[in-house]
Amino acid sequence: MTPLRQRMTEDMQVRNLSPHTQASYLQQASLFARHFNKSPEHLGPEDIRAYQVYLTNERKLSPSSILIAVSALRFLYKVSLKKDWTFDEIIPAPKKPQRLPVVLSPEEVLHFLQCVGSTKHRAILTTCYAAGLRISESVHLKPTDVDSQRMVIRVEQGKGQKDRYVMLSPKLLETLRHYWRAVRPKGWLFQGDIPGQPISRSAVELACQKARRLSGIGKPISPHSMRHAFAVHLLESGTDVRTIQLLLGHRSLATTARYLRIATNKVCSTASPLDLLPHPVCAESKPTTPQHF
Repeated sequence: MTPLRQRMTEDMQVRNLSPHTQASYLQQASLFARHFNKSPEHLGPEDIRAYQVYLTNERKLSPSSILIAVSALRFLYKVSLKKDWTFDEIIPAPKKPQRLPVVLSPEEVLHFLQCVGSTKHRAILTTCYAAGLRISESVHLKPTDVDSQRMVIRVEQGKGQKDRYVMLSPKLLETLRHYWRAVRPKGWLFQGDIPGQPISRSAVELACQKARRLSGIGKPISPHSMRHAFAVHLLESGTDVRTIQLLLGHRSLATTARYLRIATNKVCSTASPLDLLPHPVCAESKPTTPQHF
């Protein structure tokens, strides 16, 4: 391990960045150094610019992927190498497209969950929908996190290393009890094939895609689709945005507010001007033959 890599690792540990972020940043810094076959200490703004052009034009990476490299290089040069650059200009971040998720209707969610074959996978995906959990949060639940006395689920160290509580639906409790009686898990609520380890996210993703094919639903579906549906269906039932923000564990209210652009009771609450016309538009209207006399 080079001294610079060691220093960057320690800088991230001191700031308590998540292990996933640390691994990602180190990987991006290593790729940057290997591209030029030099230590980042000997590379400057023009090299960084050339690397970003390479990622964009030759590698053709998405803005999200490039943003990871940008974040890693900003940390490396700002924190570990202590450069006093104007980082927004020296290492600019690409503009990310603003996309809205495709959301399942309540009927589609029910049909999809009924098509999940495994009791364990159905319990996990039902938990994602009923409590709005990320898949990483669902697979790391422990039996002690489910509090049937207070009817809450404790999410321990979710994204951003934050704890939070979410509601425990009576129907979800019934589903989890049925799963518990069938499997009798120990340690993790949803155990994986490796003893002592929770089920992997990829295993749930595979089960999700299999259920999607069986369901015949044309919309794209992933485990995260259950979380999107949770937020939108709560909005459509009248829950305020601030409450949904707390349940989802979003840091910014703006992140939660994007669901306002999807909820039908918000988008469809105003009548289209077409509906205000005095007469319906004829689908097969023919131009009137001009009269010359």
